[in-house]
Amino acid sequence: MSTGTALAVDPHVVTCTLAPRFEAVRTARDFARTTLQCWSLMELFDDVALVASELVTNALRHAIGARPDPSGGALGEYDFPTRPAPDGRLPIRMSLVHRAPQVVCAVSDPSNIGPVAREADFVAESGRGLHLVESFSRSWGWHPLGSGKVVWAMFEAEPAEGGGLDGHIEIGGRHRRSA
Repeated sequence: MSTGTALAVDPHVVTCTLAPRFEAVRTARDFARTTLQCWSLMELFDDVALVASELVTNALRHAIGARPDPSGGALGEYDFPTRPAPDGRLPIRMSLVHRAPQVVCAVSDPSNIGPVAREADFVAESGRGLHLVESFSRSWGWHPLGSGKVVWAMFEAEPAEGGGLDGHIEIGGRHRRSA
């Protein structure tokens, strides 16, 4: 089962369908890199890639019904369903939307249960994903869909003060959610 990228009529709205496998996280980062390069927004890549990785990982772990490997595999191994949903679609989709100066990264999955940020335990191996999403995006949230949900994070590429040469506007670096 491969993944595919569909370019909609609007070149500022692109979607990638992800197979429910660990490789989906890498595919999401590659998709973000390619898309941001096309939009000349590579200064957002580190933040968008990190957030996309967290959102896709959460979809794999919590929404797809991942369960520990019954064969007694190592901790952290999961048995993901690899079949399409009854309607033929793969269960996870990542979309990037560019409406200057914002970029939104959205990941949809088949679960109706919304994400819940837990108390941060900085010694635990997991559980900090939504804290990272909040730290590296301007804002984030989720919305129920008819079947499933979408979790989104918004990023801003604000013009640097003073603009660039010849009146061109330079896009600034990282932007964090304000306190």
